[in-house]
Order: sequence, then structure tokens, then C-alpha cells
Amino acid sequence: MSGRILIAEDEPNIVDALSFILNQAGYTVSAESDGSMVLEALHKGRPDLLILDLMLPGTNGFEILKEVKAGKECKQLPVLVLTAKGQAKDRTMAEQLGADAFIAKPFSNTEVLQCVERLTANTRGMTSGH
Repeated sequence: MSGRILIAEDEPNIVDALSFILNQAGYTVSAESDGSMVLEALHKGRPDLLILDLMLPGTNGFEILKEVKAGKECKQLPVLVLTAKGQAKDRTMAEQLGADAFIAKPFSNTEVLQCVERLTANTRGMTSGH
């Protein structure tokens, strides 16, 4: 596996855990802990996947998701929402805004990795001709 993943998460332990399992699987990982910095990072260079927490300082995850899916250059970017806000209304809202997958915390490493592989397989197929 390979691909670039941006993690939007303000909990350092979760960033460390995700970075470890994704690096082990061959992904290049970067992270932003402030919502307003996530959009800036996306405009600097489009990753193959965004892992997005809904509760972020600055701009919240719902606003980021809305902006990503409304924009021209990032509209096709797969977004995995990974959040402690696991209630049905949060899942429904994320799906309505265009989230490609939704995993509630606490999460299993296997579940996250399988989801990441599924979502990045689609983008790699579109962008690199594999």
C-alpha cells in the first residue's frame, strides 16, 4: 500500500496510534490538530485520504467536510470521519455532507486500516492508473 493521508485530530495519542498503523502499512501520514489548519493543508497539497475528527478547535469537522465536498479541487477527496460523536444524528449529518465512511471512537486498528485501504484504492485507481 502507499498513499498520502492527512489526519485532522486534536488528540495526540490518537494521532500517534493512527500514524503508527498507517506508516506500518506503507502510507505517508501528516496531521493537523486545528480545524482551520486542515483546510490550509488541503490547499497546499491534496492527500489521497482525509481522516477527520468532528470535534476540532478552530473550524469543526462538519464545516471542514462541507468545505471539502463543496470545493472543486477536493470534491473527490475521500473522507473518513473518525469521531467520538458516534450518535446516529452525527453519522447522518456526516453522510449528508459527503463523508465516505464513518467510524466511531473507540476504534479498532483493523477496522480503520481496512477502511483506509478501501477508500485509497479508489483514488489510486483514478489518479495513477493502477
